Amino acid sequence: MGYENIEFAKDSTFLVTGGAGFIGSNLCEVLLNRGYKVRCLDNLSNGKQENIDLFINHENYRFIYGDVRDLQTCLDACAGVDYVLHQAAWGSVPRSIEFPLIYEEINIRGTLNMLEAARQNHVKKFVYASSSSVYGDEPNLPKREGKEGNLLSPYAVTKMVDEMYAKLYSSLYGLDTYGLRYFNVFGKRQDPYGAYAAVIPKFIKLLMNNEQPTINGDGKQSRDFTYIENVVEANLKACKASSDIAGESFNIAYGGREYLIDVYHSICSALNVDIEPLYGSERGGDIKHSNADISKARTHLGYDPRWSFSEGIKTAIEWYKLNL
Repeated sequence: MGYENIEFAKDSTFLVTGGAGFIGSNLCEVLLNRGYKVRCLDNLSNGKQENIDLFINHENYRFIYGDVRDLQTCLDACAGVDYVLHQAAWGSVPRSIEFPLIYEEINIRGTLNMLEAARQNHVKKFVYASSSSVYGDEPNLPKREGKEGNLLSPYAVTKMVDEMYAKLYSSLYGLDTYGLRYFNVFGKRQDPYGAYAAVIPKFIKLLMNNEQPTINGDGKQSRDFTYIENVVEANLKACKASSDIAGESFNIAYGGREYLIDVYHSICSALNVDIEPLYGSERGGDIKHSNADISKARTHLGYDPRWSFSEGIKTAIEWYKLNL
């Protein structure tokens, strides 16, 4: 898996914000399976109850219904916690262009509340979700930390501000923070429904129903699609990272590059369907190409992603076949 040998003290307690979401629920599941205590903080605005039903009666699991926009909720959730894995946020570039004020409230103020709660409760490590969107219009590939361009969406702005606050909390208050710039994460429990669903689960759902998906743009845009197990590895390894690199941010990806039209055809092949896609207009705020240099995470976190796109997409499709 990439994280088999990572061990924490047996009585360690993890707080996963956004724990009922796609990434958060996968983190909760792995941590519980490894014997640790897990608190899940979620207001179920994006997360789903069904994502956490499988461990709701686990003796080491506690669900906290609450909102990161409320400081007291964050303070209470962090009490006695060793590690915070802060995944609570609203994603989707297009939605952020529609609702910039909500993104400021949840993604910026919510993260600042969590940082403050972690500081006051003397949390050991604060690991949080950033995004490849912080690279904006920087044209060079692969994307490298420290070479960011002009930001293209409110979502990207929120993630960059989160990184700035986290860096400040490390330098000013001594809180060990580690930003993980996720690149197009996919895998089990990623929501295929709704107008803002990610492209891979949306393709899978429509093709399984013999419906014709729409590709925004010409399909020649490329992404560093990253399987969820690689992201779990990065979060756990960041919890073991040296304080010397606290305040830094790291690309979390496989280091590959897949063209969207090729991804589409690979899903068609795996599902044994032959449906030509429709082509729509490009989405505002989207970048054309994205591919990560993961050498900084390799060097400083020991990040060594095992799951390629081809391996991950097969596993993801099998999950959707059983669960859609």
